[in-house]
Amino acid sequence: MTPQQRNDSGRVARPFAVALTGGIGSGKSAVAELFSALGVTVIDADAISHALTAPGGAALGPIAETFGKKVISADGGLDRAALREQVFADPAARRRLEGILHPMIRARMQAELAADPGPYVVLAIPLLVETGQTDMADRVLVVDAPETVCIERVRRRSALTPEQVRRIIASQASRAERLAAADDVIENTGDLADLAPEVQALHKRYLSLAANG
Repeated sequence: MTPQQRNDSGRVARPFAVALTGGIGSGKSAVAELFSALGVTVIDADAISHALTAPGGAALGPIAETFGKKVISADGGLDRAALREQVFADPAARRRLEGILHPMIRARMQAELAADPGPYVVLAIPLLVETGQTDMADRVLVVDAPETVCIERVRRRSALTPEQVRRIIASQASRAERLAAADDVIENTGDLADLAPEVQALHKRYLSLAANG
């Protein structure tokens, strides 16, 4: 399917889309990498966010106007630590930031999705449920793991304390909320070798769904 093809309503068609999400430490990035290794296009919301807030990024002006120039680093990019201090404990400030970033990220993802030749694309959106973006995809794939497992994974790879990780988890959608939105679930309680067969099975399923959709 190409961007030039149109459906019966006259709208530009797009490839079959799978939204991939999961909480911090769930292993969603590892799953995205496995799909990518199979030749699937992965459009990553976090990567787009970083591009929008890198030096010269389109989001920097609105963010500086809203939160002050002190959140812009010496190299002209976003000072994430300074911004995090303002928004993490202030729900209203976080909503203002989301109001700037999320529409830009969504627009960029939609443009990349429409331009992809398919047959299907994975949309990696960590805050899929929180931002109500399940409508962007044909299926929702949730990577799930117990909170204790997620905390330990994040603790091993970062300088965050378990309490800091718990606060991040509390700011995200609950496991129950994510699972309620899921069409497919990967229970990621093991290692990378355990993930590969599950991703391969889903890959075959998505190829079939895309061909018959």
